[in-house]
Amino acid sequence: MILGKFWSALRAQLNKLANVFWEADPIAQLRYEYDAAVEQLKDGRKGLEMYRGLVERVTRQVQENEAHAKRLEAQAKAYLQANDRETAGKFAVELQKARQAVAENRQQLEVHEQAYQNNLKKIQRANQKLVEVRERIQKYDADLRMSEAEAEIAKLAESFDLNVTTDFGQIEQVIQQRIDTNRGKARVAADLSQKGVADIQAEERMEKVLAEDALKELEVEMGVRTPETSQAKESPKDLGPAKEKQAS
Repeated sequence: MILGKFWSALRAQLNKLANVFWEADPIAQLRYEYDAAVEQLKDGRKGLEMYRGLVERVTRQVQENEAHAKRLEAQAKAYLQANDRETAGKFAVELQKARQAVAENRQQLEVHEQAYQNNLKKIQRANQKLVEVRERIQKYDADLRMSEAEAEIAKLAESFDLNVTTDFGQIEQVIQQRIDTNRGKARVAADLSQKGVADIQAEERMEKVLAEDALKELEVEMGVRTPETSQAKESPKDLGPAKEKQAS
């Protein structure tokens, strides 16, 4: 009784182990079964070829016996026409034996031919089934790979959730902070650059004013204009908009 339990437990564990290997790669298992069936079909085809050789040999025997029977029939008729009944009788006996052999061979040929056709249909059907199994294996393989890819994509989509509580969300915050810092540096540099340009432009305007004043003094010295003319022309320039309205 104890030994029986031991073997039962051992068979259960072996069955469990077999199921693990069986389920580890079902597509590979299907292909193994398919390859085994293909090998069996090859063996069956070889057997069918040998059997067809037997059918052809029986067919040849039937043809030879029929030809021999025709020759015996012709000889028997020839001796009978020649009134040699004794010789004709011998050929007639041989003709009966030949015809009996032909009938037996024909019967065997029909049996062998029918058996060959039946086995041929079985192998053709098995070959058709193997083609269907191969297509199903390919479909199962494609469906299995697609389902595994969809599962991985779904898992990847969950891991790519850009929530602030996830690693990707925290990394995104770090990236945004760096972007903001870089933009701040660029803005400060731009503002400093614009401030320098304003100073340069103010200096250029001041230089133009100084040059204009120096030019006017030179014109007064040359007598091109008088100081009064210069002041008269400059007075509207110095008046602001509010003073011009009061003057009017």
